[in-house]
Amino acid sequence: MSASRPRAALAGVLAIALVSGSACGGSGGKKSANGLEQSEVRLGTMTVADTAPVQIALSKGLFKAEGLTVKTQVIQGGAAGVPLLKSGRLDFSFGNYVSLLTAGTKDPGFKPRIVADGFRSASKTHTLMVRGDSPYRTIKDLAGKKIGVNTKRNVSTMLVRAAAQPQGVTFDEDRNFVEIAPPAMEQALKSGSVDAVQAIEPFGTQMRTSMGARLVADLSTGETDGLPIAGYAATEKFVKENPKTVAAFQRALQKAQGMAAGDRKLVQSILPTYAKGINAEVAAGMSYGTYPTSVDTAALQRVADLMQRFQYVDKKIDAASFVAPAP
Repeated sequence: MSASRPRAALAGVLAIALVSGSACGGSGGKKSANGLEQSEVRLGTMTVADTAPVQIALSKGLFKAEGLTVKTQVIQGGAAGVPLLKSGRLDFSFGNYVSLLTAGTKDPGFKPRIVADGFRSASKTHTLMVRGDSPYRTIKDLAGKKIGVNTKRNVSTMLVRAAAQPQGVTFDEDRNFVEIAPPAMEQALKSGSVDAVQAIEPFGTQMRTSMGARLVADLSTGETDGLPIAGYAATEKFVKENPKTVAAFQRALQKAQGMAAGDRKLVQSILPTYAKGINAEVAAGMSYGTYPTSVDTAALQRVADLMQRFQYVDKKIDAASFVAPAP
């Protein structure tokens, strides 16, 4: 009797401990009271117009309404978000589709899942810019020259190459492209360290306003008009292990995307709050693309097909296989 009672008592203590541990959650105490697997997530984002819905969701409390606390980390480009997602340092990341699909195809240890569309191109949202006194007038004039892009082998370089191909011009990823963070492109043009830059809004408008930079090519016309540019991704593992958290993130962002799509002035007002050096005048005068509220797999396939054409990947990609379930 005396031996069995201590064992029974110990079993009871262990049972209480296990129940208590389960209630606290297995993700460092981040389990939320409303049933989400994680109440706090880390999101990689960029200081460009494309990510305005993230700022809207934060400022309007849309993530909070879904039980989420979102911690943001600024990254230079989609390629920079890949290792952060893979290592678990980010739970979600904004990224251009070229970088995400390339990594998911070539890196066997990385399986991204697109949880939300972010931004599609429109006229002058992505441009090729030179100094006002530059002798270069067309994209053909830039053959063999140095062009600043936020990251190599991503959507920026693909847009330049897609615009150049009909003109008989070929750009080499390593010889012709130089990696420069978007906010630093103006200084790179001024210093002459590059001959042109692939500008993302609002920085294209900013450079025209502040230094008289000149547009050489609109990279969002023809076959790249309305092209899906970037979205939000998580790893396949994170999506499978945290379906409720992912769905909450998707719902909040979907609402923010809809608000951005329906109210241009809302985007204009929030842009200067997070994009360094962008004032209200630039925000009002810049070019805007669209903020989709769902992923269009047929449109995303256009990106995948362009990637194969320019040999970012060596085989056809089924874009739909990269898309996570909708909430």
